[in-house]
Amino acid sequence: MASNKPNKLAFLSMTAPASYVAGLGRGASGFTTRSDIGPAREGPSAEVIAEAQAKRGEEAEVDPDQFQDPDNEYGLFAGTTYEQDDEEADKIYDAVDEAMDARRRARREAQEQLELAKHRAERPKIQQQFADLKRGLSAVTDDEWENIPEVGNLTRKKRRRDDRAFAVPDSIIVGDRSKNEYENSLDTRQQEAGGFETPADSGALTNFVEMGQARDKILSLKLDQISNIASSSSSGTSTSVDPKGYLTSLDSVIIKSDAEIGDIKRARMLFDSLVKSNPKHAPGWIAAACLEEHAGRMVAARKLIKLGCEQCSKSEDIWLEAARLHNNEDAKIILANAVQHVGQSVKIWMAAADLEHDVKAKKRVLRKALEHIPNSVRLWKETVNLESSIVDARVLLSRAVEVIPLSVELWLALARLETPEKAKAVLNKARKAVPTSHEIWIAAGRLLEQQVDAVAEDQQPKSEEERSKALEVVDKTIEAGVRELRRHQVLLTREQWLKEAERCEAEGSPRTCEAIVKATVAMDIEEEDRLDTWVGDVESAEGRGRVGTARAVLAYALKVFPDKKDMWRRAADLEKAHGTRESLDAILNRAVVHCPQSETLWLMSAKEKWLAGDVPAAREVLERAFVANPESEQIWLAAVKLEAENGELAVARELLVRARTVADTERIWMKSAVFERQQGQISTALETVSAALVKFPKFAKLYMIQGQIHETQKNNAAARASFAAGYKACPKETALWILSSRLEEADGKSIKARALLEKARLVNPASDVLWAEAVSVEERSGGAAQAKAMLARGLQDCPASGLLWSMAIWAEARPMRKARSVDALKKSKYDPVILCTVARLFWQERKIEKARQWFDRAVTTEPDLGDSWAWWLKFERQHGTE
Repeated sequence: MASNKPNKLAFLSMTAPASYVAGLGRGASGFTTRSDIGPAREGPSAEVIAEAQAKRGEEAEVDPDQFQDPDNEYGLFAGTTYEQDDEEADKIYDAVDEAMDARRRARREAQEQLELAKHRAERPKIQQQFADLKRGLSAVTDDEWENIPEVGNLTRKKRRRDDRAFAVPDSIIVGDRSKNEYENSLDTRQQEAGGFETPADSGALTNFVEMGQARDKILSLKLDQISNIASSSSSGTSTSVDPKGYLTSLDSVIIKSDAEIGDIKRARMLFDSLVKSNPKHAPGWIAAACLEEHAGRMVAARKLIKLGCEQCSKSEDIWLEAARLHNNEDAKIILANAVQHVGQSVKIWMAAADLEHDVKAKKRVLRKALEHIPNSVRLWKETVNLESSIVDARVLLSRAVEVIPLSVELWLALARLETPEKAKAVLNKARKAVPTSHEIWIAAGRLLEQQVDAVAEDQQPKSEEERSKALEVVDKTIEAGVRELRRHQVLLTREQWLKEAERCEAEGSPRTCEAIVKATVAMDIEEEDRLDTWVGDVESAEGRGRVGTARAVLAYALKVFPDKKDMWRRAADLEKAHGTRESLDAILNRAVVHCPQSETLWLMSAKEKWLAGDVPAAREVLERAFVANPESEQIWLAAVKLEAENGELAVARELLVRARTVADTERIWMKSAVFERQQGQISTALETVSAALVKFPKFAKLYMIQGQIHETQKNNAAARASFAAGYKACPKETALWILSSRLEEADGKSIKARALLEKARLVNPASDVLWAEAVSVEERSGGAAQAKAMLARGLQDCPASGLLWSMAIWAEARPMRKARSVDALKKSKYDPVILCTVARLFWQERKIEKARQWFDRAVTTEPDLGDSWAWWLKFERQHGTE
């Protein structure tokens, strides 16, 4: 009966699939052999396979993925042409993609940054984990670093010790056994050689002492031989050697390294190729000779330069180099040959003259040179400089200006050697020969200025009128020169003219300097820029120390702007700093004439006369000032001060009465009260203050004077009433609040003093002076803690106050003051009070130079702060010099 069960082993008789690999299912992949790979030759190409498939009628396989990427056009659109429409479509698609991407770009980037920060927070780098510990290493001292223990075995495992042993060789044992034994007999060889002498191969003995003596003898013979040659030679061609310094000179010989020698050899080959390929190139011969000179081969250098002179006989540089490489006598011969080839070279003739040591020989060479090159200014100047006689020099210069009429230097040199009258003629000729030279016109002006001061022995000195007329000629000459130069199209800038003026001042011609400034300072300036430009010229000239030029510019500016008070002030300051008392008086007298309404100029003039001891002249100036300014408060007070300082108290009181009537200002009334108080007229002073308060109820100083007068009279109630009326009328005047507080404190009412200061701080917030006074009240009351708390509150209200920070520094203990001063400097932005405090701290620590520097910084930052000057004066009196 046949069975219907399927045969499970039927697959064994089936054909295996194409991709079947035996054992691949259980992980046993087979190996590959040459037969599996195929023959070791290239298979058919794609074209051959496509042709075979076409013959068999098969279609080419199409890759389904080639149409998935729209940017990949090798399939569907491989044969199409990329046209303008395609480009426009691509641009549209790119714009759409970019717009879609930009819609959520900010949100996406923020999310990425957030995720990145979260990732770095969860998994920080090792470097970030130990960053704070690394920064802490900067505070580790050297001792702490040295005391760090060495890293030991931290694995807690026992290491095996190498306890292996080895057997000692017999040779070591035998050697140690005979180490301490002594030989008491000689062997046969030692007995034959005579003890411990070592025999040589030939049987001779080496004696090093005799060898050293022989070496010294040979060296001395060589030195003697060289010495004899040096002493017997007189031709100058042999080399002189000092026997004593021979060994010393050997030490100074530079031994070149192999690298330098190789460089020299390569350079020698290059220069050899250069001079052979281009023998007419003089710099090549010079460089080759310098190379040999550097290598120490002077003979080869001279040979090369000789060949160069033959090849390049028209080059002056190669002749000069040849003369340098030879000694003096040979150089003379070389330069004599050189002038035959390049006779027009000034350098050759000058070098030949320098080789001569005798003045006559130099003159002979230079005159021979002038025969060949008569138009050389340098040769003429050198020839004239060698002449010791003024007459001969004048003759030479006369000939020189005939040969070279366009040389300004020669004309000016001739004019300096001539007498004044002949110098005029020389300069006139020079001006005609060289009409474009400004130096000739300046020299003419200086000559005229010198003639003004020059007085012959048989003549009387010139009067002031004659001198002024003669000096006016200088001005006219310079003006004519500027006009002539413009006519010949020579346009020097005003800066160049000012430099010429400064040069004339430096060479002792102040009037010529002034004439140049007058003629040229207004050139090339716009009318609205003249004042600022001239002020800048004055400042720059004064900064360079050219006071005469600055004075001339100011004088011209004052002629143009006679009503400018600032210019007169600047001129007066210049004369006060660099001029004489007479020149200052002259400037001030002119100033008050042109600016009669300027109170400052009147006061400066009166003060200068008073300082000079001329009190009547000062009174006269003030009287003229009264006429010009009858209601001037400053002039009335200056007159009162002048009379009071000179003991004329009645006159001063009368002037104050007249001033109160004529001027009637609050300051005059205050000065009147102060004057009466100083003279002891208390009742009169109180009456004056009372009358003044009726007229000027808002003037705080009157309340202060009234309260202080009552306080000196022990009338505290009246003083309290005066101060109260004052800070009610002038609540912003902190001085009134402080005086009132001190009055209450002196009366024993500290609580009321604190209340007044608290009220004052409400009216005047952020006032460091009131906070400082409050701190002082607490300190005087003995409450150090309260004072410190008050100071802290004040620093919170006024964090940049230098006064409060200074008090905070002094309130600290001495070791903490320096750190506190650093904070104060940062917070107060280098307030002058803090600078002075820091200087005092250095003074306490005996750091004298640093203290002096900080005092200097304090007074430079705020020159009007008197406390800084006072502390510096005290410091210098203790540690300074006379």
